[in-house]
Amino acid sequence: MLDLSAMAGYLPEFVEGFIITAQVSIISIIGSFIVGLMVALARVSTNKIFNFISLIYVDLFRNIPFIVLIFFGYYGLPEIGIYINAFWTGCLVLSIAVGAYVGETIRAGILGIDKGIIEAARSFGFSKLKLYRKIILPISLTVSVRPLGSVFINLILTTSILSTITLNELTGVSKVIASNTFRPFEVYVFLVLLYGALTFVISGLITLWHKRLNRYLEEGV
Repeated sequence: MLDLSAMAGYLPEFVEGFIITAQVSIISIIGSFIVGLMVALARVSTNKIFNFISLIYVDLFRNIPFIVLIFFGYYGLPEIGIYINAFWTGCLVLSIAVGAYVGETIRAGILGIDKGIIEAARSFGFSKLKLYRKIILPISLTVSVRPLGSVFINLILTTSILSTITLNELTGVSKVIASNTFRPFEVYVFLVLLYGALTFVISGLITLWHKRLNRYLEEGV
């Protein structure tokens, strides 16, 4: 019989794991967005070197299992003298790996912009920098924000793998509690609810971001 009250005594541990998961998620979302934006701009660049490097980057990180990247960062790099703790290994690897998906999502938004809008802006004397800042990026991000939301939610769910490198995030804490209480059903029901709450908040923030970008465009950008 389900008895979630049995979890009451372990709320501090759950909260601690939840906070670590939230911290990793927020840092990685920001990091992957910055990386992805640079990748997208490189992918649509007329510079063949930038274009080639970004293409290799995207193909590489979209075709390597995330857990392999995590193990490489946490267990492999120390062999060559590079030591990064579990928390920052997770943030770094998530930012780099998910940045490839973010980059392709933003690139699709850029390529989907009506060429007539770009030509009209050029006819008004917009410089390349102003064109991207005022026209291309606002429109492409507005178009891409929903797909980006899905990418970021998947990022949050992927943080559960970080328990394999000893990080006591939400899943790692739940494993310990389940083994201590011998009540895995209640523990993992509670875990489902917590992940659901976290992803719900992120979905809400993505919706607000989408509305704000739409309002920005409607004001004459």
